[in-house]
Amino acid sequence: MSAEPLIVDGVVPKHEQLRGRLTELAARLPAGAPLPGERQLCVEHGVSRITVREAIGQLVSEGVLVRVRGKGTFVAERAARSRLHLASFSDDMRRLGLQPSTAVLAVARLVPPPATRRALELPAGAPAWHVRRLRLADGQPMSIDDAWYLADLLPDLDTQDLTGSLYTLLDERYGCTIDRAEQTVRAADADRETAMVLGLPAGRPVLVFDRVSYSGGRPVEHAESTYRGDRYEVQMTVELGAG
Repeated sequence: MSAEPLIVDGVVPKHEQLRGRLTELAARLPAGAPLPGERQLCVEHGVSRITVREAIGQLVSEGVLVRVRGKGTFVAERAARSRLHLASFSDDMRRLGLQPSTAVLAVARLVPPPATRRALELPAGAPAWHVRRLRLADGQPMSIDDAWYLADLLPDLDTQDLTGSLYTLLDERYGCTIDRAEQTVRAADADRETAMVLGLPAGRPVLVFDRVSYSGGRPVEHAESTYRGDRYEVQMTVELGAG
């Protein structure tokens, strides 16, 4: 039997009381750990199966738990929480206690689309490096980086090792230190190709970061980074402004 007292009728509905207990239990268990079965939860907390299913259903929809058909309910993988700041993916993941790795999907010298040409302040027809990479954390897909870089500053970028931090590479090899970036974040639904690369069902939510990075006042990178919505969170401090 559970050390906790049985749940009884009160101001807080039974399913909300159970939801709180299961949230605390999930926080103590590692990702992938199985939750006790419905029958055991009914006995331990003194509630009906309907109450158990309602509480679990809420936690599944919130991403705390995950159901696997025919196997049971498990603690979901916890999302990496990053503060909005200027840092490479590699540094960001290490700071969060995760091991970063990268798979290079494509590198080519191409004429960029109009939005990138404007962001990088390039003349019409000028080429840029297009680098597309899959970023992983602890061996699991986290994001896709689709980025463009100034070709005249980085003439041999296609011969370099692009599996590490590009910001470090730009700084150490080319003397091009990223010191400022303008970034927007939006929510989107993963299209079929993006979902396949990230290991998601099509239509699942993703976070899209559109970023223009500068070195000494000159734009050198235009990147769109698409993160799995179930594995990545953004934390920020908001202060009251005048108005």
